[in-house]
Amino acid sequence: MTAPEIPEGFERQTRPSPLTDPWEPIYSKQTPDAIILGLRLAKPHTNARGFAHGGLIAALTDKAMGHSCGHKMRGAISLVTVSMSIDFISSAQIGQWLTVETDVIKTGSTLCFAQCLVTADGVAIARANGTFRVVKKKE
Repeated sequence: MTAPEIPEGFERQTRPSPLTDPWEPIYSKQTPDAIILGLRLAKPHTNARGFAHGGLIAALTDKAMGHSCGHKMRGAISLVTVSMSIDFISSAQIGQWLTVETDVIKTGSTLCFAQCLVTADGVAIARANGTFRVVKKKE
């Protein structure tokens, strides 16, 4: 993949996981309030019908919201997903740029609340809400 295919400001993510390793390359962009995830949809991201798989979208929304809550709380904590809901609005095709952009609604000492919007080439395809349990990091 060449640099022009990746929107400005996105770089390879620095927090990979065994679940998302097969979906690489995944990109991220940091803002003062969130971590935005992005990827160019390819065959490994699709279901049998050739659309972006709902499991991919759900996993990326969970990851983006959790990382964004941690970023907003300045990384002094760890987060565990308590609940998440997702609405699939439309589908996305191979070759489209998928973006997962989070809005952290509220952070607290025990819970963090976030929502995100998933777009494919700028068109909304899903929205999600998540609640995360705040776990203090061991010193």
